[in-house]
Amino acid sequence: MKTNMKMGTRLLVLLVLMGVGLIFASVLSILLIKQGLLTLLTVQDLLAFIVPAIVAMAIFYRRPFHAMGLDRAPGWLSLVVIILFYIVSLPAMNWLVSFNEAMSLPSWMGGLESWMREAEDAAAEATQRILDINSAGMLAASVFVVGFMAGLSEEMLFRGAMLRTMQDSRLGTHAVVWIVAILFSAFHMQFYGFIPRMVLGLWLGYLFVWTRNLWVPIIAHTLNNSTVVVFSYLTNKGLVPEGFADNIGIPAEGALPWLAIVSFIASIIIAAWAYRCLTSKAEAQDAIDVVDHC
Repeated sequence: MKTNMKMGTRLLVLLVLMGVGLIFASVLSILLIKQGLLTLLTVQDLLAFIVPAIVAMAIFYRRPFHAMGLDRAPGWLSLVVIILFYIVSLPAMNWLVSFNEAMSLPSWMGGLESWMREAEDAAAEATQRILDINSAGMLAASVFVVGFMAGLSEEMLFRGAMLRTMQDSRLGTHAVVWIVAILFSAFHMQFYGFIPRMVLGLWLGYLFVWTRNLWVPIIAHTLNNSTVVVFSYLTNKGLVPEGFADNIGIPAEGALPWLAIVSFIASIIIAAWAYRCLTSKAEAQDAIDVVDHC
């Protein structure tokens, strides 16, 4: 059963809970500063994302885990779609990352661009610290924290809580998915990675809408993050060239990005096929928007 709380109020509650969680996470981070970066990231994931999402959905719904689509395992077809789409879309996403990084603002916005570049450099430095992996134990820990915990926590907040709650508004499905994807990308505060992260958010959002199962975007998100971690480890060990996966789909200077274009077209085809197959399977189960009656 849903509460009678208005949509704006629900979102405000969710944001307030998230803000409180961030404050607690910041305080604990100071106390746990000697425990390592991965520990601090785990604390942030728990207090700023997972706990606020669960508490908010418990306020909004009688069966919060059911409303979030966490009470059943994903089907094998969803796993096939996730893996296939990731592999096929990689060249297109790499080109999009390169395109976004090369963007520049008009000269009269030079001050803003300088600030954005500095923020981007700081974020890149923090990411490099996280991905400085040189042992199998560190690799496993990084996959768990950067891959799984980040995927779980961000999906619980943005798709499981925010998107799911906004589905009960008068906004259409596409509007909700796009709004949440934009917020998801903006939250990371990495301006020169905004577009590809928004596209990732769109894919994760549609996966949730089509399957009504939050584990599907969680797995997709985890795969995306964990692949970066694994390739960083392999690069650090000298097993693959630096930028090996990141350069797939990036053409030589002045050349057309043919591989990225083919990748984009193939990704659209796979997404259309996934929509038909995953939606039909989800409709055969209890629909998420009619199960809140008890």
